[in-house]
Amino acid sequence: MNECYYDKRMDFFYNRTKADTADEWTGPQLIGVLCFGTFFCLFIFISNSLVIAAVVKNKRFHFPFYYLLANLAAADFFAGIAYVFLMFNTGPVSKTLTVNRWFLRQGLLDTSLTASLVNLLVIAVERHMSIMRMKIHSNLTKKRVTFLIISIWAIAIFMGAVPTLGWNCLCDITVCSSLAPIYSRSYLVFWSVLNLVVFFIMVVVYIRIYMYVQRKTNVLSSHTSGSISRRRTPVKLMKTVMTVLGAFVVCWTPGLVVLLLDGLNCTDCGIQNVKRWFLLLALLNSVMNPIIYSYKDDEMWATMKRMICCSSEDKSQERRSSRIPSTVLCRSTDISGHYIEDGIIQGTICGKGDLGDKGNS
Repeated sequence: MNECYYDKRMDFFYNRTKADTADEWTGPQLIGVLCFGTFFCLFIFISNSLVIAAVVKNKRFHFPFYYLLANLAAADFFAGIAYVFLMFNTGPVSKTLTVNRWFLRQGLLDTSLTASLVNLLVIAVERHMSIMRMKIHSNLTKKRVTFLIISIWAIAIFMGAVPTLGWNCLCDITVCSSLAPIYSRSYLVFWSVLNLVVFFIMVVVYIRIYMYVQRKTNVLSSHTSGSISRRRTPVKLMKTVMTVLGAFVVCWTPGLVVLLLDGLNCTDCGIQNVKRWFLLLALLNSVMNPIIYSYKDDEMWATMKRMICCSSEDKSQERRSSRIPSTVLCRSTDISGHYIEDGIIQGTICGKGDLGDKGNS
């Protein structure tokens, strides 16, 4: 029977795997990493809080897609909490941690990644439901969206707790990982392959949907400009979602590949030399998402700006189109970017007329 090591501290496992935890995390370099991480974590907390508040405050965002977008921001906010906990429990401190505290540290990171990944997958389904019908928003009810959000977090918490529940190497240290000294290598292979496969599936789905919309738009190019605009509307949302997905894949794929190599016991891959940089790259993903939202969606940025400046602007414009489901305000005079829902031209939302009130009266 194999001996279990639940009562050992992490120095026992780090020394056994010869993982460097102190030499490169002392002095000025440690201070620099902490300052860098603290700044970006504060930005993550503030910016993602603004995204969530914007969705709650602006009635134009009260649709399934934006609820899920707010939940993605909540996942990024949670990731910020995980990074803060990691910062103060890493480096020389790592070897002093108990097994349970180390499980908590890694479980927070795994939960935040799973929450973001599953949320993006649900958004892909929501986009498929709406865009294949050439609609801006799907017909998901608030109850179903609430159920989906609860399910996302239930799955994320479960996946983050899997190693704690037993899939670890505490009772068989011969299969311990190098990067995660109390994780089983088989778990790392499962974890990384599962995430990479989901990445690939989502990319394929979004490319397929985008090509479908483009093809439909070209077929209908002989129709009126309003009809073209109505059918091009989903493309605008697709660009935002694909940008968010692209940033997620770029930021997380290198780290997952490193975990996969470690799970495959690649001793000559130099994974110890790059693990921290890939972790910082993953941190940047939670920084980038709020920037993408505000850059791609003018109304999101306008709402966030009003909250930042605490200005009492005239609310008549918001009331004029509060019942019109919109996604992005028109950026310029490009008529193809104007949003239409049931024949109502987005120019109304941009203040070009009162068709919104007439259509809703």
